[in-house]
Amino acid sequence: MKTISDNIEKFLLDNFLSEELELSRNELADFFGCVPSQINYVLSTRFTLEKGYIVDSQRGGGGYIKIKKINLDEKFKDIIFDKIGNTIDYKSTVQIIENLYNNGKLSNEQRDCILSAVEPKALKTPFLIENDLRAKILKNVLTKIYQ
Repeated sequence: MKTISDNIEKFLLDNFLSEELELSRNELADFFGCVPSQINYVLSTRFTLEKGYIVDSQRGGGGYIKIKKINLDEKFKDIIFDKIGNTIDYKSTVQIIENLYNNGKLSNEQRDCILSAVEPKALKTPFLIENDLRAKILKNVLTKIYQ
């Protein structure tokens, strides 16, 4: 059974006619009979940078949302490196790698190797430094691939 979040996501994806979609948050909430925070939840969990989207949002005065689908090019590579930063958790890492794979930027073998290298059981370090180490490995590997 589909949830309201599934329905909102499907609606947004179905209405992507170009690289950008702009909507009123309140009108969208009214359309689905939900509160605007439900729209925010969908945007923050399903239209993430790791999945190839940039969301610009303004609250107040009716508020609006702009969702931009970005192509995986040099600009996206820079954005990804900014997103990785000095630390990244395993879930975010998987989202980034799957997005690169789904967009033809990584082969199946590359995807599997990267995920194997950064999974929690491979790092076996104290939790406080695991995400820092994962970020360093991920940046190193992606830098070699995209040289």
